[in-house]
Amino acid sequence: MSPRRNRPRRDETANLDDDRVRQGVASVQQWTDGAWQVRGIGAGASVKTYRCPGCDQEIRPGVAHLVAWPADGLGDLTDRRHWHSGCWRARDRRGPAVQRGRSAPRYG
Repeated sequence: MSPRRNRPRRDETANLDDDRVRQGVASVQQWTDGAWQVRGIGAGASVKTYRCPGCDQEIRPGVAHLVAWPADGLGDLTDRRHWHSGCWRARDRRGPAVQRGRSAPRYG
C-alpha cells in the first residue's frame, strides 16, 4: 500500500496564461523621471531588432531585454521603448544619448 497524499493534486499548467508566459509580467518602477511600467522579454520571445535608447546599440533577436513605458496611462504604443537590462538599471547614472554623425567631432 502506498502512502496517502495529504494535498489534492492541482493541474499547474491550467492557471498559466499563454500571453503572460510569453511576454512576462509587467511591474511598476519608480524613477526620478516618474513611474514606468516595465516588462521583461525573454530570449525566446525576442524576435525583432530594436535600438536601446540607453546605449544606442541594437538589441538583436534572441537577446533577453525589457520594455518600458510611462505608467501614467496617457501614452500609447509609440511610447514603449526596448532597453538592455543593464542600460535600464544605469539610466540614472548616464546622460542622454547624443547621436553623432561619423564626421562630427567626438568632443566639442
